[in-house]
Amino acid sequence: MRDEGYPPEQREAIYRVIAERRDVRRGFLPDPIPPDVLARLLNAAHQAPSVGFSQPWDFIVITDRDKRQRIAALVQRNRDEYAAALPGGRARAFDKLKIESIVDTPVNIVVTCDRTRGGRHTLGRHAQPRTAGFSSVLAVANLWLAARAEGLGVGWVSFFGEHELAELGEELSLPPHLEIVAYLCVGYVSEFGAEPELAASGWARRRPMAWAVHADEYGRRGLPGEETMDLLAEVIAAIEPLDAGAMAAARERQDRMTKPRGSLGELELISVRLAGLAGACPPPLPEPACVAVFAGDHGVHAQDVTPWPQEVTAQMVANFLAGGAVVNSFAAQVGAEVTVVDVGVAADLDPVPGLLPRKIERGTKDFTAGPAMTRDQAIAALTTGIEVARDLVAAGNRCLLTGDMGIANTTASAALICAFTGADPAEATGRGTGVDAATYARKVDVVCRGLARHRPDPVDPVGVLAAFGGFEHAAIAGFVLGAAALRVPVILDGVIAGAGALAAAALAPDVAGACFAGHRSSEPGHAITLEHLGLRPLIDLGLRLGEGTGAVLALPLVQSAARALRDVATFDSAGVAEKDHLRERLWCLRPRK
Repeated sequence: MRDEGYPPEQREAIYRVIAERRDVRRGFLPDPIPPDVLARLLNAAHQAPSVGFSQPWDFIVITDRDKRQRIAALVQRNRDEYAAALPGGRARAFDKLKIESIVDTPVNIVVTCDRTRGGRHTLGRHAQPRTAGFSSVLAVANLWLAARAEGLGVGWVSFFGEHELAELGEELSLPPHLEIVAYLCVGYVSEFGAEPELAASGWARRRPMAWAVHADEYGRRGLPGEETMDLLAEVIAAIEPLDAGAMAAARERQDRMTKPRGSLGELELISVRLAGLAGACPPPLPEPACVAVFAGDHGVHAQDVTPWPQEVTAQMVANFLAGGAVVNSFAAQVGAEVTVVDVGVAADLDPVPGLLPRKIERGTKDFTAGPAMTRDQAIAALTTGIEVARDLVAAGNRCLLTGDMGIANTTASAALICAFTGADPAEATGRGTGVDAATYARKVDVVCRGLARHRPDPVDPVGVLAAFGGFEHAAIAGFVLGAAALRVPVILDGVIAGAGALAAAALAPDVAGACFAGHRSSEPGHAITLEHLGLRPLIDLGLRLGEGTGAVLALPLVQSAARALRDVATFDSAGVAEKDHLRERLWCLRPRK
């Protein structure tokens, strides 16, 4: 006989507590917490599971108001430093958040971890020493759930840098072997929100469970009782045409705004497309925004198609991460975040903030000698791009921008453009970083030889990517697909992004509805690409740098289009007579014979 578990009503109560647990920052009441209630919370935390039954936690209960005010000052200092480091779009959103309630709540609880507790041979900790900290986090979870059952809100304060943690340790007289795991603010609240505060504010979104469940191995997504999903097929199936009703509403509103009809030109069309993408008029403002710079090396570099050494790719990645590249400068100006994704750099990169290590292989192969990558690698790169888009949107970004880095990637781009559009290599191949006539002729010849060898079929976009593409091209294609499936606008940069977008559009034609061409590159293949995609560039400044610079420069235009549709008054709301009404009034007031 097996244990059947709790009765249905008790199970329902448990799952309700889990679903309604909230990280609370607002609405705390000054009501004191009765000692017996507080003891129940601590007992629940103390019953948490721990590796080797080591019970590495201690709980420091803080009620002294003066002490809490001093601790709040430490948090404020770190908060200010964090806010100063945020890009503009994020900073504006952060200013609206309340991040702690240290003084507002009657009780603060600090949960610590003693990594030495249990001695040298604690069961389960020998191979995985970090499990002591994990165990203390389980105590936090128990306390949090018990608090929700008691009608108490809990807010986790994490704005303590290393210096502030040291000062907090001194404030609490902590011995040096104890580590602070969590600082919790606990108190009764006026009400619990229907969703987490950060989700309600738009700071972040909850990831669907289907994104997080894998069957037998990572990447084989599937909920229990369901077939495993093909992520690429799932995303393609989710991409739908723009919403005609929302677009009609946007056009109608544009015609009623206090301006001559059509006077905003292309910006009006952008706002209509944004409304169609969001399925609402007006659409949400496309901020915060993040540019993802996908980086990878190319085997075709061996054909001397560029004078730049391949090592420059890794060097420029380091420059992006240090904030020293042009894209960093432009992004700082417009308030966008920069994230670098290593999908195929031919070097080992140190883990640093801002770098997503997603390396599929150390560069592609030379496509004049064989396929640039295997079909499985192409799908892996597409999947990586999809997942990066999903993660950035879940983090709260409402606009995604493409960036790229990879020495010799304009050669691969020209081959992809020819394969997808049927263009002549001499017309689609450009001078990239400014090569001389001999190198340019060699580039054209390389593209011709690659096309002759592989005879690409645009009906098989994955096969085309595998034949010619860089890992960044395939990842950008997935990035565009992921954004379109989530109905989030994506601003394309230049010829490399365009080549990736061609692959995305070949997989899902409706993906173009989510794409906005940031600019027209001076690379000739880019104009061919934009015409094929049916996209009009927002700026045309002769740029050919890449990195995402053109997309970043166009971001304020896309944002302004959405803001105008939302904020500009209509003739009737502003009490301004429309042209047709003025004509009618003048007709009525004309002199009569």
